[in-house]
Amino acid sequence: MDWYPLLNSLRIAGISTIIIFFVGIFAAYYLARLPRAIKGILDVILTMPLVLPPTVVGYLLLRLLGPKRVIGAFFVEVLGVKLTMTWYSAIFATTVIIFPLMYRTARGAFESFDSTLAYSGQTLGLSNTYIFWRVRMPYCKQGIIAGTVLAFARALGEYGATNMIAGYTPGKTATISTTVYQLWKGNDDATAIKWVLVNVAISAIVLLAVNMLESRESAKRRV
Repeated sequence: MDWYPLLNSLRIAGISTIIIFFVGIFAAYYLARLPRAIKGILDVILTMPLVLPPTVVGYLLLRLLGPKRVIGAFFVEVLGVKLTMTWYSAIFATTVIIFPLMYRTARGAFESFDSTLAYSGQTLGLSNTYIFWRVRMPYCKQGIIAGTVLAFARALGEYGATNMIAGYTPGKTATISTTVYQLWKGNDDATAIKWVLVNVAISAIVLLAVNMLESRESAKRRV
């Protein structure tokens, strides 16, 4: 059994999760400070990938990053780098797909933050940076961690956009989800089921981790 799809899926999910962790928190924190009208418009735009079909997201990425498009052509001609049909192309897809999960979870966590704690820190002369990392983030860590873990799990199982922009090449771009589809298409149900079980096992572990984190945090609050 070739384990490349698993390793590639973990690599793609890990990189995209690291990206959206920082970008999602940044967007959630700073958008909350904008005027309501602007915040509403940007919120719709940033959340759109959550409700769009993944194949539509993949199509839009192809229109943006394809080798005959402005951005894609620039990278090919100037840097000699293809942005589509490579293993790292899937990172673009998964990052866009899972970003709304992290953004909305972080936004909800920040909105539940008791602002009087920040005001108290300011009266003590603490900088906004210190307050953010040492006060706000620890207070909101449960929601942020849960959003990060769920985003990772979603990235691990992403298929539609990934298949559109990265395709399926064994040993090069194959992921768990694209491998399952190709095995089913080739009537290899036995191997397809093995990969399905691998994905189910990882997803179960991820959800169990989220539940344990929530239970631990609830226990600390009761104490």
